[in-house]
Amino acid sequence: MTIAVGETIPEGTFVYVPYESKLDDLVGCTSKLSRCSFIRSAGCLWCSHDLCRQQVGRKEVVVFAVPGAFTPTCHVNHLPGYVKNYDQFKEKGVDIVAVIAANDPFVMSGWARVEGLKDKILALSDANAEWSKKLGLSIDLSSKGMGIRTGRYALVLDNLVVKHVAVEPNPSAVEVTGAEHLLAKL
Repeated sequence: MTIAVGETIPEGTFVYVPYESKLDDLVGCTSKLSRCSFIRSAGCLWCSHDLCRQQVGRKEVVVFAVPGAFTPTCHVNHLPGYVKNYDQFKEKGVDIVAVIAANDPFVMSGWARVEGLKDKILALSDANAEWSKKLGLSIDLSSKGMGIRTGRYALVLDNLVVKHVAVEPNPSAVEVTGAEHLLAKL
């Protein structure tokens, strides 16, 4: 069953590589990993990195998921809209913008570096699409050699409750999950 508006998101923990300026040259590397968790029982989102070491339970969070970093639609059509419109999300009161994919945290970090996310948009690894499965939003791309992945979806969360959910019927398209569409829903 797919998560619906008005429901509280399930708990989930995501591993990611926190932004550091030494990563800007695209050659630098780090073994530092952080965890970001949606913790329903505490009623808040906790991140261990300084970027968001705070309770986010009373804040607005935009989460969008892509089947894979560096894949054509995700890399060319999906993430760039969020990068371009990041300031507009902040102006509308969004506290955190995060992209999720089933890639490992180092691939997500590489993608974040290439796209210039720095400390703005969190690039979170949903390993094995576990959290997306809990949402009912994973997809099986085994026929394309990609295995189980996060679907292409977007959520607007307020106090960990879904205010808006959008799922692309065609995972190769970006229509209802694009940044412009989500901005119109805020």
